[in-house]
Formats: sequence, structure tokens, C-alpha cells
Amino acid sequence: MTHLFNDPTAFATDAIRGLALSHPDHVAVVHGGVVRATETPPGQPALVIGGGSGHYPAFAGWVGPGLAHGAPCGNVFASPSASQVHAVARSAENGGGVILGFGNYAGDVLHFGAAAEKLRAEGIDVRIVKVSDDIASNTPENHRDRRGIAGDLPVFKIAGAAIEAGADLADAERIAWAANDATRSFGVAFDGCTLPGADAPLFHVADGQMGVGLGIHGEPGVRDEPLGSADEIATLLVEGILAEQPARSPSGYQGRAAVVLNGLGTVKHEELFVVYAKVAELLEAAGITPVRPEVGEFITSLDMAGLSLSLVFLDAELERHWLAPVDTPAHHRGAMPAVDRPPRTSFWVAGTDETPGSTEESRAVATRITGVLDLFEAVCAREETELGRIDAIAGDGDHGQGMAYGSRGAAKAAHDALADGAGARTVLIRAGDAWSESAGGTSGALWGAALTAAGGVFADDGGSSPRTIVRALENGIDAVHRLGGARAGDKTMVDAAVPFRATLAESFTGENAAAAIRAAASAARAAADAPAAITAPHGRARVLGARSLGTPDPGAISFSILMSELGEHLS
Repeated sequence: MTHLFNDPTAFATDAIRGLALSHPDHVAVVHGGVVRATETPPGQPALVIGGGSGHYPAFAGWVGPGLAHGAPCGNVFASPSASQVHAVARSAENGGGVILGFGNYAGDVLHFGAAAEKLRAEGIDVRIVKVSDDIASNTPENHRDRRGIAGDLPVFKIAGAAIEAGADLADAERIAWAANDATRSFGVAFDGCTLPGADAPLFHVADGQMGVGLGIHGEPGVRDEPLGSADEIATLLVEGILAEQPARSPSGYQGRAAVVLNGLGTVKHEELFVVYAKVAELLEAAGITPVRPEVGEFITSLDMAGLSLSLVFLDAELERHWLAPVDTPAHHRGAMPAVDRPPRTSFWVAGTDETPGSTEESRAVATRITGVLDLFEAVCAREETELGRIDAIAGDGDHGQGMAYGSRGAAKAAHDALADGAGARTVLIRAGDAWSESAGGTSGALWGAALTAAGGVFADDGGSSPRTIVRALENGIDAVHRLGGARAGDKTMVDAAVPFRATLAESFTGENAAAAIRAAASAARAAADAPAAITAPHGRARVLGARSLGTPDPGAISFSILMSELGEHLS
């Protein structure tokens, strides 16, 4: 279990603060993460890497010369919000543009992508690199659609070294993608991890078994096999990766590979060394020379019991950057060149927007909207455990927690905006920002976008009508559909949202919004339950295959529950 924490909801924030206090020469805290304690040299591309907390040394432990310039840090196993990514990137960027690097997970794709759009609108050149090294999560021909696990370290290390050596934004992006395309990882799990404050792990592996093809967000493996010896596990991992070894060529890969043997949180170094002895023997037998192997904990999953092996099939350029010096809180190698690195003296801080003027009529609507958000907070708190249980089977176990965090943040933001004299539009938009930031993850981004889009229907200087309510719901669902990219039948929140919208349009006659919402909520729940009989073709649950059979999507269930409660509330 996770033994040491205060308020579980503040675990990530507390950890970041302690990291910065213990490494003041390396990192400083900014909104949502950390940046280097020294200024980014003018014109140098800023490498901003991140993801959920719970993975230390990834990602905040990799901020420093020769690697990253900043790291936004989400809640445990949840993507940082778009505002967190944006704030860290603005603090790190100094005229050379930004590379946003992250593991290929739906929430990270959504939030980092949204931040990139905002940065580009501000005139900053942004490139995105999604690490996709896990061979268990997709086929070889779909390598860039795989999820990212321990391959994050070599990909970001190589990109950071290229930047340190003088690469501009385009060249650093090219090298980062080349590193990703040359990296393969494979892992096994022996038992699950426990979230701070939880009383049980997210999953268990049966005695005498191991989960093959683990993830780093508390996901079990894609299949179970009998637990092998250290040599047998090493053989499984090496043979799995070498099945994708590229052809050798005089100007490219010549049988040299960077090696990372990574512990997930509970497996000790001595155990890893036992495994690595066999890994080295197998690589030698295959004619592969290990280059600066790394054995230890590099990207963890709290207290998860498991390990993974990563190989980077090197060419001369990748090898040069893999071997380059680096100096971060958790990753050191060699001596950095003597370069003047002035201490950071300023940090970018999001401006505090003045609250727009509002009418008494709009503030009355805003009060009712705030009441709905209070209802959502209470319902999400009530359903947190059950939604987490469903998600632990069909996903990564954090949906209930994310919904609770998001709704709580949205309700608080709405009350704060209301106290500041905000009207209906501003209350919803600020609540949307807060939901996204408080929850993180895919559902946080989608619910945040939905509230923001719904707010666009209201005005700060006018009232509302039943038709306004219906239009706001339609706008919110359209935003979810557009940003999430899923379709009905993909076993996502959209499975419930699409029939809800269709039934709402059919049922609403222009007067009774509550009755139409209740009818639409019934259709949403029926649709949410239906995909339990199929596997998930998208999202994190996709890689679990048949494990999601018999279980509905937790996002579709939570959507249908909240819409049902909304219909009853409006009645």
C-alpha cells in the first residue's frame, strides 16, 4: 500500500513541493508542475515532458540540463490539465519553441493537444512527440499507436541531449521521433498498486501467475501466465522485443542497443540485477552490444510489483545522444559542459481575468447553475467507489476519483465566480476550466470542454429558458464528440452521450426541458449498458482485450447517472 500521505487529494502537489525543496538547484515549482531552476537559454527549444504523478522519477525527476526543461504533473495516474501544460510550457519557453513529449494515452493526447493549440495561438511554435514503445499494446505496423511505458526515458533523454548539443526545434523533433521509432518495451506484473488513501490495490495477480504486458497506470497485463524464474522472465522479455529487431545496415542500426531494465516500484535492485545478467547473455547471443545499460527504477507505478525491458536499436546519431551527459534530480551521467546557467528569476503566471459585468437576471441563472454543479459534486462523491470498481476492470481504476475531483473543483469555481458577481456564462466557463484542471485525464478534459461549450449558450446579461437548457446540453455533447474523437459503439462516454442527444431532440417540445432530459437519460443508461458485451476498440481499455467483456464503460455510466439526476433536479 501507499503508506505516507496527508490529504490523498493533495498527494501530487505535496510530492512536487517536496521534490523542489530537496533539489533547489535543479527544479522550481510553477503552476501544475516544475521547470528548471535555471533559465532556458534564449532561442533553445524547450522540451516539456509530463503525465500523471505516481511514476517518479518520471517525469519531474527528469528536469535539468541534458534532458527536460519542464514537467507538468497531473494527479496520480491522470494527465495534467491543458492549463497545467500551458503554464509549464510558457515558463520554460524562451524563443526557441516547445516540444511537448508524453506517453501515448488518450488523456495526455487530449490535454497536451489542447495546450499546444493555445500556445500556437500565442505565436509559439509547438511540436508534439507521443512515446509509443509498448509492444503488448498494438501490432508492429501500428507502432506509433502503441502506448508509452519505460521507453519515455530513452526517447526524452535522446531528445534533450540533442537540444543541449544545439539542435533547433525541427531537428530535435526529428531526433525524438527517430528515438521513439527505434524503441521497444515489454513488461510483466506480479501485483497491482494502491492509490494514496485507498485500502486495496487496483488489481491482484493470482498466486503463481504474472500479468504479461503491463501498463504504468495500474493496468493489469493483457494476459496471465505462470510465474517464471528470473531467467525465464528475461527470456520472455528479450525474445518478445527482438521479434521486432530492425535489419542492420552500414549507415543505420548495426547491432548496438541502449538497454533499460525498469522496476515498477516494488521489485528491488538486486532482483533486477539477477534478471539483467540473463538479459545481457541473451543479447550477446543475438549479436547485440548493450550500450550504457540502465538498471533500476525509472518510470514506476507507485508500489506496483513488476518490471519492464526497453531496447533502443541505435544508429550513430541516437547513440551519441544516449551517451551524452545529463544532470537532473533523478538521472545523472557524466559531467555537463561548463556553461553559464543563470538562475531563473521569473515565472510565467496566468493573468487574472476580470469578471465580466452581469445582470441580476443572469446572476439568478448562475445561482441555479451552481446548484446543479453542487448536485454533480454530491452524486460523484456518492458514486466514486463504484465507478472506480468498474474502471479497475475495464480501464485503469481512476475514473471515480477523477469524477469526484473534477466535480468538486467545478462546484468550488462556480461558487467563487458567483461570489465575484459573475453571470451564467462566466460561471460555466470557469467551472469547465476547474473541472478539467481538478480531474485531469480524458474524462476531466471532456467534462471541462462540455461545461465550457454549454456556457457559450448562456449570456452574462440575460436569462434562460427551457430551450436554452436544451441547447446548452447539446453544445456540451457536441464538444465531447468533437474533442474525444470516439463514435457510438467504441465503448466510451460517447456511447451514452449520442443517444442522449438524439432522444433529447426528439422529446423536447419547446416547454418541458426536465421531462425531455429524463427521457434522454433513460436512453443514455440503456446505451451505456449495451456495450458491456463488446471489447473496447479505443482508449486505455483497448489493450486489455477480452478483460473488458461484461463490463460497461465507466464514462458512459457516469454520464447517464448525472443526466438522470439533472432531470430529476430540474423537475
